[in-house]
Amino acid sequence: MKFKTVRAMALVFAFAVAFGSNSITALATNSSVLPAGGLELALNKGTKLESLASSKSDKSKIAPIIEKDDIEIPETEEEEDFSNLVIAQVSNYINIRSIPDSSGEVLGKLYNNSVGELISVEGEWSLIKSGTVTGYVKSEYCVTGDDAIELAKQVGTRFATVTTTTLFVRKEATTDSGIIGMVPLDDDLVVTAEEGDWAQVDTVEGSGWVSKDYVTIHTEFVQAESKEEEQARLAKEEAERKKAQKAAEKKLASNNNTSSSSSTATTNYAVGSGSELGVAVAEYGLQFVGNPYVYGGSSLTNGTDCSGFVMSVYANFGVSLPHSSSSDRSQGTAVDGLDNAQAGDIVCYSGHVGIYIGNGQIVHASNKRTGIIVSNADYRKILAIRRIF
Repeated sequence: MKFKTVRAMALVFAFAVAFGSNSITALATNSSVLPAGGLELALNKGTKLESLASSKSDKSKIAPIIEKDDIEIPETEEEEDFSNLVIAQVSNYINIRSIPDSSGEVLGKLYNNSVGELISVEGEWSLIKSGTVTGYVKSEYCVTGDDAIELAKQVGTRFATVTTTTLFVRKEATTDSGIIGMVPLDDDLVVTAEEGDWAQVDTVEGSGWVSKDYVTIHTEFVQAESKEEEQARLAKEEAERKKAQKAAEKKLASNNNTSSSSSTATTNYAVGSGSELGVAVAEYGLQFVGNPYVYGGSSLTNGTDCSGFVMSVYANFGVSLPHSSSSDRSQGTAVDGLDNAQAGDIVCYSGHVGIYIGNGQIVHASNKRTGIIVSNADYRKILAIRRIF
């Protein structure tokens, strides 16, 4: 079985880190936890590793961070291609320089567990290509060859992207098996196993099977970000944050603070700390606990699905979000782990999304059986946490 598509992603920080430093961060134990303030950035199509990519998928998504033991990427016939990879193993990031010397211009950053293509080795330096950046990194802070082959299976994330309007998730790998859930077009599901023409995926209803006829299977790797890309991203994120804040403040003022409610739902749950707007989002979402789940819906009272719930809650604050759990992973800026989450943050899972209310909990439109409920945020593996305000 071959990898159908490899899509290139860049992991970056939410705060600006000076590119001019000549120091290289100390080697650290292998960890898939984002550095403080870390976030994810989708690179344009064409930045994938040429030696690993095929042409089936044209879409670029946000690359999630998952623990290495959560999924096992299947053995593939393309495994030997991984021998040309270089994978950073550092506590934070290493600079990519214009020449094989610490005095060289910093062209970009290669973050921990980021993947690049090894071009050549020059003394203590390796010439690599990662994302849009081609330059030199210190070889001692990277792994290549057999070590890279094994590590690539851990740092790569296997996804199934839905290519049909509504995809049935079944209990077993057969069309005769019962349906445990449905997934909309373009959603991404983490693949946990593959058997022939079927892929086992993680969904809000539990583990199930989908036919490969209706998904695109691909593996995402983290790649480098250039200096220019970071600067452009930071400027865009700041502009969008200010725009969201302004829209929310205007909406709340016109509605005479409609985020407050006479509903008793909010009294049953403690809303944690965060920005004033983030707390208001969490409190507003809690008003609808107990209301029904409806696949494809977006009504907070008559029925909504998970992304429709997040979309409609934020719409009350003048913020437009997509009706897609996968697309929600690219909204706002990233938060480095649940310990740093604040009320109002968007918590993304495989095929699911909710709103963080604080104290390790989310409010979300879970499924048809439970409707809108409050759950522990870590009840499933978190792929990303995004902050809008």
